[in-house]
Amino acid sequence: MANEVLYWQALNQALDAEMAADDSVFVLGEDVGLYGGSYRVTEGLYVKYGEWRVRDTPISEGSFTGLGVGAALAGMRPVVEIMTINFSLLALDAIVNMAAKIPFMSGGQFPMPLVVRMPGGVAKQLAAQHSQRLEQMYMNVPGLRVAVPATPQDAWWQLRQAIRTDEPIVLLEHELLYFSKGMLDTDAEAPPMHRAAVRREGQDLTIVTYSRMVDLSLRAADRLAADGISAEVVDLRSLRPIDWDTCARSVEKTHYLLVVEEDSRFAGAGAEVAATLAERCFFSLDAPPARHGGLEMPTPYNATLEAASIPTVTSIEQAVRKLLEPLPQGEQR
Repeated sequence: MANEVLYWQALNQALDAEMAADDSVFVLGEDVGLYGGSYRVTEGLYVKYGEWRVRDTPISEGSFTGLGVGAALAGMRPVVEIMTINFSLLALDAIVNMAAKIPFMSGGQFPMPLVVRMPGGVAKQLAAQHSQRLEQMYMNVPGLRVAVPATPQDAWWQLRQAIRTDEPIVLLEHELLYFSKGMLDTDAEAPPMHRAAVRREGQDLTIVTYSRMVDLSLRAADRLAADGISAEVVDLRSLRPIDWDTCARSVEKTHYLLVVEEDSRFAGAGAEVAATLAERCFFSLDAPPARHGGLEMPTPYNATLEAASIPTVTSIEQAVRKLLEPLPQGEQR
């Protein structure tokens, strides 16, 4: 049965279900126990499962993420919560040099059933050191998988799938999605964890995006539809691996591609998406792929400047119109 829930509630229910089903699943991180998590994702789990399975840790990301790696090697299924992706920089050795490498370096003898959950993104005046995205960094690490659920339904599915997987998975959650609402059907059959989803069918242009930008792109598509522009919106759902086939089918249908990301454009996730789809769909494209992302600057604290530093519904709509506008006669793109 489907119910409307908040994004954080879907994650909470997913954790509860997996912890109830498997005693080897446990949670560790800062404030995950008594406090219930910075965004309430572990609320109620400490009372239900006790301090051995919902473990509050010191403010030491490198240490407790490394503990998670060791626990995975010992046959447990740890879910590490890093309070914000910005702090994951302190845990890079454990994530990049240990979790991502051990299965390969051991010839497959040591699986790594580790999940690292990280909130991130621009979220109402948290300033430059607490507003980064950094997904492009984890995308560049062979051995890691990176999931980016944009809806409560995907948060439920992808966290449960990640916990059951014997590979290290980074789950990136946008801080402004935690209190967004959506339908959750716990009986629905889950799609493959890394399959992209067409959130809106369209004929004139493909928007490929992920995380919070999915909602903004859908709202921009609604505005465009009022003027007869039919935009197809593809939610990647995963950044490593990427479901190129779903993206390519859409581009081959619409012949135009706009990649939308909150992160800054230079060397970001959108650059990889645009480059690969340009290679795969070169002869189907009627114009070069376009990218729309955040400004090349640390995120300002000032609310007005912060809002101006990242894509909005209006700026996405404008980017679509610019890509589709006809060229003066005789000019080529």
